[in-house]
Amino acid sequence: MHAYRTHSCAELRASHVGERVKLSGWIHRKRDHGGVLFIDLRDHFGLTQVVANADTEALKILDRLRAESVVTITGKVVARGAEATNPNLATGEIEVVAEEVTVQSAAEELPLPVAGEADYPEDIRLRYRYLDLRRERLHRNIVLRSQVISSIRRRMVDQGFTEFQTPILTASSPEGARDYLVPSRVHPGKFYALPQAPQMFKQLIMVAGFDKYFQIAPCFRDEDARADRSPGEFYQLDLEMSFVTQDDVFAALEPVLGGVFEEFANGRQVTKAPFPRIAYKEAMLKYGSDKPDLRNPIEISDVSEHFKGSGFGLFARMVESGSVVRAIPAPGTADKSRKFFDDMNDWARSEGHAGLGYITQKNGELGGPIAKNHGEEATRKLIAELGLGPNDGLFFAAGKEAQAAKLAGLARTRVAEQLGLIDENEFKFCWIVDFPMFEYDEDAKKIDFSHNPFSMPQGELEALETKDPLDILAYQYDIVCNGVELSSGAIRNHRPDIMYKAFEIAGYSKSQVDEDFSGMINAFKYGAPPHGGSAPGIDRIVMLLAGEPNIREVVLFPMNQRAEDLMMNAPSEVTAKQLRELHIRIVEPAGTAKQDPARTVALE
Repeated sequence: MHAYRTHSCAELRASHVGERVKLSGWIHRKRDHGGVLFIDLRDHFGLTQVVANADTEALKILDRLRAESVVTITGKVVARGAEATNPNLATGEIEVVAEEVTVQSAAEELPLPVAGEADYPEDIRLRYRYLDLRRERLHRNIVLRSQVISSIRRRMVDQGFTEFQTPILTASSPEGARDYLVPSRVHPGKFYALPQAPQMFKQLIMVAGFDKYFQIAPCFRDEDARADRSPGEFYQLDLEMSFVTQDDVFAALEPVLGGVFEEFANGRQVTKAPFPRIAYKEAMLKYGSDKPDLRNPIEISDVSEHFKGSGFGLFARMVESGSVVRAIPAPGTADKSRKFFDDMNDWARSEGHAGLGYITQKNGELGGPIAKNHGEEATRKLIAELGLGPNDGLFFAAGKEAQAAKLAGLARTRVAEQLGLIDENEFKFCWIVDFPMFEYDEDAKKIDFSHNPFSMPQGELEALETKDPLDILAYQYDIVCNGVELSSGAIRNHRPDIMYKAFEIAGYSKSQVDEDFSGMINAFKYGAPPHGGSAPGIDRIVMLLAGEPNIREVVLFPMNQRAEDLMMNAPSEVTAKQLRELHIRIVEPAGTAKQDPARTVALE
């Protein structure tokens, strides 16, 4: 018999009754039934009920152990009585009568219980993450993550992609988020950077003549945490292809993402390929967001023209001054009280906006101050044009275009949530396409790139030389699922002449481009194929499939909101010797405690 186990804790069935077996695992729960002790023994695979009978050595040993102690139990498999069978447990038809118990590791009192799914403060969960990971839901999520990555790899290889690994120590980039810097010991005063993404390397792989590349790539960005973004590091399915159009990239990625979601959907519906394509401008108008949740049936409309010269003076004056008015339907709200509409207005103000105007309807009877001032005839014309029913309400967001779009988008989501309009059993994908190449930076008072500076402008060099920069679109695209942006991508700008011109429009000189992006621009001078790609986020994919609202729940060892690893105590101070070897001196922020002289190391 094996030293630790003959079977896993999920393996035994009625067919094993009468066998003598050995199991190893953690004591999940203990229940004392009048001198007979019941133990739920847990391992990675599942649970088995163990019985320790009265007056046995096994009972004496198990009775004194705390939950989460690790034991090896030898005993006989017996059938449970009909009334004791547990249909919710794979091993629910049997139990093991303990004959011998070996304590492998006794647990101390737990800082958080493993049995049960009660929530605990984040700092406790992260400090004792190895205990948190023993809990069923989190354990299941991490296994799902592994399965998703395996599925993605298989699907990519089946499509002819080859996996390569790109460097982790690289050069700092002037674009994008803040870098994590790594000091060089052998080059005093110089630093490596951890890659924010393998962007330049994957393009150089195409220049090197490899046709289809992918990797499950770690990326490092010194950014604040959000519910859908881990601080510090994350993983993405990074891919790049040569001699492709935008349609080719879509055709390659849709069966991978669609197939993975179908594989792990557990009965939920998944958008069939080809996924809908929505122009950026249309998305901002109809959904108020470039990452729309298409499970939400509400569509926003621009109704500015209806308020020109309107009796509702506020909107009329705003439209005359160049602002816009966006309408957000609230279907089936005849049974909602005035409070529902006022609460929405209060919510908008709490979000930093001026508020939400509204019109109510009950069996076609109009209500609300906007309807009263706008006039019944004009209001009914507006409602008819929007195709609203006699019991549908309407909210309004007014302001400068970007401001009104943002409020309308937030209101669209909140109305749908309040009215229960979002189907939780669907995964709805779409592509957002035709992003503007440039935007006007109000703070810097200059034109800048709006998305990815290395993208190919639609119309190529001719567009850059003849069009208003703010009218130029790019071959840039995002893939979105249920309102979550999974990735950005683009057909790349592979020609130096077009790249120099694009950067010139954004205020970069030729010498700046040569200096800041020397690796890429130099490579392109020796023959670069047209190429493009994308990089869906692994963490976000798993978060959606697991139905988790926070990305922390699908990451093995995440950091907290302040980018701290409480379990490993990182970031941490280092010794003066380490600093000296790296030729570094720490300069404490103003207002902090006086610096320890032992840790002050001059740059050598």
